[in-house]
Amino acid sequence: MRTFLLLFLTGLLIVPEAGRAQVPAAGPARYWVSFRDKAGVQFDPARYFSPAAQARRRRQGLPPADFTDRPVRPDYVAAVQARVDTLTLVSRWFNAVACRATPAQATALRQLPGVAAVVAWPLANRLLPARRQAINKKESAARVSRLGVSPADYLLARQQTAALGRADLSRAGLLGQGVRIAVFDVGFRGADWHPAFRALRRDKHIVATYDFLKNQPQVFRGGSHGTEVLGCLAGRLPGPDTLHLGPALGLAPAATYLLARTEGLASERYREEEAWLRAAEWADQQGADIISSSLAYTEQRYFPEQMDGRHSLIGRAATLAARKGMLVVSAAGNDGDDDWVRIGTPADADSVLAVGGLDPATGLHVAFSSVGPSADRRLKPDVSAFGIVLTANASGGFERVEGTSFSAPLVAGLAACAQQASGGKLTAMELYRQVREAGELYPYYDYAHGYGRPEASRLLARRLGPLPALAPTFDFVVHDSLVAVVLRPEATVPAARPLPLVAETDELAAGTTDWLAPPTPAPGTPTPTAPNVAPVGKEHEAPPGSPPALPPYPAYPARLYWHLADARGVLHRYEVRAATQRLVVQVPRRLARAGNVLRVYYQGYTGQYAE
Repeated sequence: MRTFLLLFLTGLLIVPEAGRAQVPAAGPARYWVSFRDKAGVQFDPARYFSPAAQARRRRQGLPPADFTDRPVRPDYVAAVQARVDTLTLVSRWFNAVACRATPAQATALRQLPGVAAVVAWPLANRLLPARRQAINKKESAARVSRLGVSPADYLLARQQTAALGRADLSRAGLLGQGVRIAVFDVGFRGADWHPAFRALRRDKHIVATYDFLKNQPQVFRGGSHGTEVLGCLAGRLPGPDTLHLGPALGLAPAATYLLARTEGLASERYREEEAWLRAAEWADQQGADIISSSLAYTEQRYFPEQMDGRHSLIGRAATLAARKGMLVVSAAGNDGDDDWVRIGTPADADSVLAVGGLDPATGLHVAFSSVGPSADRRLKPDVSAFGIVLTANASGGFERVEGTSFSAPLVAGLAACAQQASGGKLTAMELYRQVREAGELYPYYDYAHGYGRPEASRLLARRLGPLPALAPTFDFVVHDSLVAVVLRPEATVPAARPLPLVAETDELAAGTTDWLAPPTPAPGTPTPTAPNVAPVGKEHEAPPGSPPALPPYPAYPARLYWHLADARGVLHRYEVRAATQRLVVQVPRRLARAGNVLRVYYQGYTGQYAE
């Protein structure tokens, strides 16, 4: 992160190269104005930061404040405001302001004392969400009427948390208590009355809300995507009666929440990134431990080669948030099956935990989930979780939705439990590393799954020390020109799987599930998804009548993962294969020379071969 220090302190915006539409030559446009210093500014951290924020910094061993926390000089702000049409943002972190100005006004700003740079935003026209699929009246009525939950969807709801280790967290008493999670999204319509959040409201665990587009505290109108995301963190299915809580849809139902609206369904390009930065500074002030961001910006604003965490304002803001002790968990994106393919920003930033999507029916990468690496060839996504989930909707019911928007909050809930287990003492980067290393594939990785599903059992075990070494499950057999991966005989015998004898405390008995809808036919696998899943933040209901055909968890068949990496760890090729025979894969030996490595994962064991 030291490489970004100059960028953060100067607040300069790296402007995308020519190729996207540029600002008009005459009319008002957006400009980013950065300043040279904060000399003479008075600042009292104890008055600015909430008690929760001060406590977080003490727990993590961070200083009470630093240069970036100090306010921007009022005289600098006033000088700019007097010479432009509108001031849209004042950022402490970047010592800068954003404004609307004509080219002539921008030229005059460059002459002001204390101004380090004036940079034009590269775009100024309004943005409609890319490929946003409109919902007609008939479809809307169908969504409102779907208040019941089918047995297949109920099973999905249980497995989306079980796949990350819900049972281990429950036994350890970890539900996110004492951890503050800021959720940045489009809006939270219905979350103030939906039964899924009754316990959240009863316990007053929504402690702050703010709409950074309309500059008001009300966030429960407008878009409902945030309601669905919040459901994957703290929502609950109906209980047997009003005195008992139903099963949780996420892993942090007891956490404390800050809800921020940072994106609109149709708003000016880059305005949303400004709103995200304002929300991050607010979340820091309010003492957030984790930011869950189910937004991703891609081809409407940037080129693929700019997905390196340094070109976008939101990527650099997310990296700075990590320096201040907040783990940013971001959706990888939903462009895996379209022309863009790769992750979006802020998932591209090096300090952001990017989460990809898995098909619940197979446990493998789901086609729409964006893939890595970042433009500078770093591993992305970092981990993965279910990309098809059951969650609360704005109509008061529950529905199956798809998108990495819902993978991210599932992992954010797991991170909250890890932070709770540490007593809140983990820094953002320590928490980032722990969640990555809890991945089922770790230390193996690829650009579709990252390190795989993070598992609570691995996360909690690693707190006690390194995990014990596993016995090899395969051998590299070298021939004249090939190296073969051959499974050991004992690794081909299916492992015994204990059956649950006692239901979990929040499991519903057969007699208390009369609210379940009639079952629907189970389709084949993998799970059918929409032809083009909408961009992150714009997802909608999954295709009707196609619930995932889920195996009893954990019953995914053993698969062999392999990749070829160069000396820097950059992958040339990666693949997942079904282990239907002992000889699974053969690779030419020449590909494992000149610093290249053949790395293989099977049933918990990772081995590598190089010449």
